Amino acid sequence: METDVLSCEGIYKNIHRKPIIKGISFNIKQGEILGFIGPNGAGKTTTIKLIIGLQKLSKGTIKINGFNVEDNFEKAIEKVGTIVENPDLYMYLSGYDNLKLVSNLYKGITKSRIDEVVKLVGLENRIKDKVSKYSLGMRQRLGIAQAILHKPNLLILDEPTNGLDPEGMKQVRELIAKLAKEEKMAVMISSHNLAEIENVCNKICILQNGEIVEQSNLEDIKKEVSKGEYVVEVDNPQKVKEILNCEIQGEKALIKATRDEIPEIISKLVKNNIRLYSVTENISSLEEAFLKKTGGNKIE
Repeated sequence: METDVLSCEGIYKNIHRKPIIKGISFNIKQGEILGFIGPNGAGKTTTIKLIIGLQKLSKGTIKINGFNVEDNFEKAIEKVGTIVENPDLYMYLSGYDNLKLVSNLYKGITKSRIDEVVKLVGLENRIKDKVSKYSLGMRQRLGIAQAILHKPNLLILDEPTNGLDPEGMKQVRELIAKLAKEEKMAVMISSHNLAEIENVCNKICILQNGEIVEQSNLEDIKKEVSKGEYVVEVDNPQKVKEILNCEIQGEKALIKATRDEIPEIISKLVKNNIRLYSVTENISSLEEAFLKKTGGNKIE
């Protein structure tokens, strides 16, 4: 059985006696990518600051690789890489010199390790250029390179695609997936960009008013709030509408039915000489699931 890389149990945070985080519990295992989402003010950034020791817990337990953050902070944080908001970079230095400076903060970071990380984040061709000449996406990848120099097994990213263009988002998304799969990192991502979360995460934790309202794997959450619809692509949608009294969108029919009813529906359509090209379940998006779980609160 895999042990948790990060384990948060019943954690609370009060500020001026006001509860900000209210007894939340969640965990991340090796290779998992957790999307940590919620409306503004839900407590996402506060939770991250509690995990990495920038704020003190009011109550509860946070363990990283089995080490209690409050009792044994140095050992707990030893294998953690993080970017909270924007990465700290020296714009007038090259990407490589930025990495060399960060490497001085850790023991045993060799030139070969720096080269390995540069290749991992895909900056081999530009690493000797000044950071001021980098695109936002390249700077974000360099920031991730800094965060993983010391071979952490937990990577925490706060808004990693904020401000990036579609190409930059794609590059960062692919890098995160690569780190989880090839480097076996546990990754925690806090983001307002639900489309990006949906594209990269396999586990979701929804926070609202300092409490967790849902946590599960991504597909289960989406299926739970799905509309019970199936999309059937056919050659004669109007005839399907006459037979089943369903909604039509172009060449597709939206049929409300249970999974067990679908074979009978298909048989009925075939008997009426309707050609079927595909039948797929109309699963809700993460945004739809988020809005339902939070009662309509939007991420702004």
